[in-house]
Amino acid sequence: MLNALTIDVEDYFQVHAFEAYVERGNWDRFPLRVGDNVARLLDLVDEFSVHATFFILGWVAERLPATVREIHKRGHEIACHGYGHQLIYRIGPKRFREDIRRAKKILEDTVGVEIRGYRAPTYSITKDSLWAFDELIEEGFSFDSSVFPVYHDTYGLPDAPRFPFTIRRETGNLLEFPLSTLPLKVAGVHYHLPIAGGGYLRLLPVSLIRWGIEQINSHEGKPAVLYLHPWEIDPGQPRIKAGWKSRFRHYNNLAGTEAKLRYLLQGVPYGTMSDVLLTEGEGGACKTTP
Repeated sequence: MLNALTIDVEDYFQVHAFEAYVERGNWDRFPLRVGDNVARLLDLVDEFSVHATFFILGWVAERLPATVREIHKRGHEIACHGYGHQLIYRIGPKRFREDIRRAKKILEDTVGVEIRGYRAPTYSITKDSLWAFDELIEEGFSFDSSVFPVYHDTYGLPDAPRFPFTIRRETGNLLEFPLSTLPLKVAGVHYHLPIAGGGYLRLLPVSLIRWGIEQINSHEGKPAVLYLHPWEIDPGQPRIKAGWKSRFRHYNNLAGTEAKLRYLLQGVPYGTMSDVLLTEGEGGACKTTP
């Protein structure tokens, strides 16, 4: 069973956790670390002969085109993370379309291939922004990985399917690859435990993440998706003054992420999101018109 390895390419100061503390207009004042961190990740996945999908922020691609070309040169899939890393349900349809159109063009001009995949900043396709699927379809995207079937204070579509499915809209169809979860039942209540990576990878025992992926593969016969950010393997990054919750979400266990990733890549097959979706087919159908 092939699983999808995905990297969300953004820098440490661009994350939603620091949005209230770092002005967007000051981004260029921060030292870029994302290029070096991506280079480390490229070497790491080369060790395991793994190809991944890199969801790249347009703002980063604009400033580091050589990094984007190197990702593509090494055989990885280039996909879109938008341009300005803003929550979709806050910026609305018009600004969202401008954002993805700008980012898609930057990436396509940089590597000379069609960009087919998208992932929303902070997984911000929620019940309040289902219109984003129409914008993605009309802008030429064929797959998305923004749906997180969990309850969370910033994102989540808790009732969404847990595995790849087809979103059917009047504007067309879009393949969706939701972030991986495990079903749990506690005191008679059903929950989805997020095991897809990122902060959950840093917080949870890596053996639980590995077990969860194996359960999804062997017991449910479905692919899983693993994600992380380049800044998550960079414990030496500058510390930004922020509230305790933001600091915890961002800085917790940065020193252990690389070792955890290496453990998860050993003996578990991974590929690009397109490779997995091609193997999986269209999966189930889900009409999401609000």
